[in-house]
Amino acid sequence: MSTDTDKETILYKVDSNVAVITFNRAERNNSMTRQMQKEYFDSLDRASQDPEVRSIVVTGAGKSFCVGADMDDLATLDPEEAAKLEQDRRVTAHATMIPKPVIAAINGPCAGLGFVHAVACDIRFAAAGIKLTTAFARRGLIAEHGVSWLLPNQIGVARSLDLLLSARIVVSEEALELGLVNRIVQQDSVLDEAIAYAQDIATHCSPRAMAVMKEQIYGDQDKIFAEVNDRANALMQKSFQWPDLKEGVASWIERRPPQFPPFRVEDLPRS
Repeated sequence: MSTDTDKETILYKVDSNVAVITFNRAERNNSMTRQMQKEYFDSLDRASQDPEVRSIVVTGAGKSFCVGADMDDLATLDPEEAAKLEQDRRVTAHATMIPKPVIAAINGPCAGLGFVHAVACDIRFAAAGIKLTTAFARRGLIAEHGVSWLLPNQIGVARSLDLLLSARIVVSEEALELGLVNRIVQQDSVLDEAIAYAQDIATHCSPRAMAVMKEQIYGDQDKIFAEVNDRANALMQKSFQWPDLKEGVASWIERRPPQFPPFRVEDLPRS
């Protein structure tokens, strides 16, 4: 990975089938540069392609998750660089397209672009008392990077309009009430709790089944129920042929942890 003043801006490690990706600019509250975002996407792709990885945790170094785009970095953007960035077709909500569970461990302030990266994760653990904000309206910006689709699908239209139009700050406790985060834990244990959750599903859940369910959730939002139901039935018929089902049933009968086969992206069924 490239470095920011000779320092890795994205850290990546794998342990017990869980990849942990860390935004690593603590001295700048993990504000996101263009190169850092590219490396984040590269790390997600790396985890996606690694059969050893069954779930992914994203967090921030130091006291912040990510406070948004680095303004100094944006100020130096020229048309030629912008054109190169445009060639990278990965969208900011790239985590939604990764066929493995992505869990955010939101350990501190989360704003703007950092807010989008958090809501693009499938599950969100937040430290108690931290602050989150969309920030865009107070910077003269629109609802960027697909957050106008992500947020209403998570917390509803009225609540999304509130957070986007006002760009007000919410603390994690209110975020839980809104449905913006899934769980609140103590500040010093948010990463450990997220990793424990990721390890639990990596150990006990079929990687292939999770990949299909994630694709169903994100892919079915604009379809009518009849179409979704027909597609689910077709996918269910395919799942009956998977070794995952045989192992899932056998492990339950034998009262032992399942040994599901590794998942490869090319194994994702197409209906």
